[in-house]
Amino acid sequence: MVFSSLVFIFIFLIGTLTIYYIVPKWAKNTVILASSLIFYAWGEPVYLVVMIISTLIDYFAGLIIWKFGKNKHIRRLCLIVSIVMNLSLLFTFKYSGFIARNVNALAGQTIFDPAKTYFLGIDFLPLNILPIGISFFTFQSMSYTIDMYRGEIEVQKNLINFGAFVTMFPQLVAGPIVRYTDISKEINSRRINIDIVYDGVVRFITGMGKKILIANSVGQLWDTVLLYDRAETSVLTAWIGIIAYTLQIYFDFSGYSDMAIGLGKMMGFNFPENFNYPYLSKSIAEFWRRWHITLGAWFRSYVYIPLGGNRKGLARTVFNLAVVWLLTGIWHGSDWTFILWGCLYGVLIIMERLFLGKLLDKLPDWICWLYTMLLVMLGWVLFASPDISTAFSYMGNMFGSSGVLSDDRALYLLKNYAVVLIFGIFGATDAWKIIVETAECRLPALVHWATPFCKAAVFVLCTAYLVDATYNPFLYFIF
Repeated sequence: MVFSSLVFIFIFLIGTLTIYYIVPKWAKNTVILASSLIFYAWGEPVYLVVMIISTLIDYFAGLIIWKFGKNKHIRRLCLIVSIVMNLSLLFTFKYSGFIARNVNALAGQTIFDPAKTYFLGIDFLPLNILPIGISFFTFQSMSYTIDMYRGEIEVQKNLINFGAFVTMFPQLVAGPIVRYTDISKEINSRRINIDIVYDGVVRFITGMGKKILIANSVGQLWDTVLLYDRAETSVLTAWIGIIAYTLQIYFDFSGYSDMAIGLGKMMGFNFPENFNYPYLSKSIAEFWRRWHITLGAWFRSYVYIPLGGNRKGLARTVFNLAVVWLLTGIWHGSDWTFILWGCLYGVLIIMERLFLGKLLDKLPDWICWLYTMLLVMLGWVLFASPDISTAFSYMGNMFGSSGVLSDDRALYLLKNYAVVLIFGIFGATDAWKIIVETAECRLPALVHWATPFCKAAVFVLCTAYLVDATYNPFLYFIF
């Protein structure tokens, strides 16, 4: 089940919130847990077992660490067991097929059945098993155990409360990655009033507009371009396509994050922000401070800093950055395209740390922005392509490998998608935010009364789109 669906909005969400607001405070976390389990099991109930196992592992790990607070050996052993078991689940379901395919290739073996994973001729696991959002809820659950070991949080003894934290449906399958420290107070007691709920509804509708009206529209453009014969794809067509994907993945993922944050507010939670206008960045390092903020914070807290961060000399800093970005690529997917994508950003960020950042500081902002966006879009080609050869072939089209600068296809695409592309580019900047803030200063009453009508109009448009929509993907749903 995805947020941008009529079933979720008009049946699941309304039903869940109705019960949630009616029940007393002590029962609200039970409603969250029950509704979240239903939400997750909607698509494939068998995946629910994996999430429950992960939840129980870290719940009992937290209790043991708390119980043996003065015995560092037991605490450390418990932490290691928790991390190994969680990562083993993640590896088994997400990466075992990838490892098996590559080992088979090196050994000259073939995969006999595309629905199975064969390791040196032995059938050991269905290839297509991937619990939805496993990367998100595994990292979220692990953070609790690690923070408990560090002594940064208090133990959560109530299994229902802990289960509500891990399985909370607003951010369960696609983030933001919410650490226990983010909502430790709210999971036990939180305040809900009409103003907070209204802010949540407004944020949710904003995310709906991003996802349904913009991401879905430009996504169809990208899918169309990707089907073209690479040998005949003009430079302009290739650039139109990757600009469309650049907008799609931003509005798709940030829209989903907005909906998650809005749903959290409706329930009295304040989830961390996940995006801060990343396409305004003037360096790759800045881009990653603005994009998928909670993932970056997770790797910084649990990988980069424990490795030594930048405190042990330049060589160690470079090594630590390389490890983080290799893991970032691996986290996103079990394919060489994702690994190469992560390594690309790792190399660029290391270069900026060593010398390139000082050069960028001396250049005009617009040149720094062009440098950043060019590399980001090349990165998205890798990220979106089914394999490395397709990615490099597409990059070749962007720089003239077909020998055709423009063609009728490019003009046709511009004619049909120009409006949504312009709207998307405008929406990816902070221009609209500046306009609204200026209006709030000069015409506060107008903005106050106009906002609900504008959001209502967006909601109606989104609903109308969903009634007849056949194209409604969510790019980060598989991670």
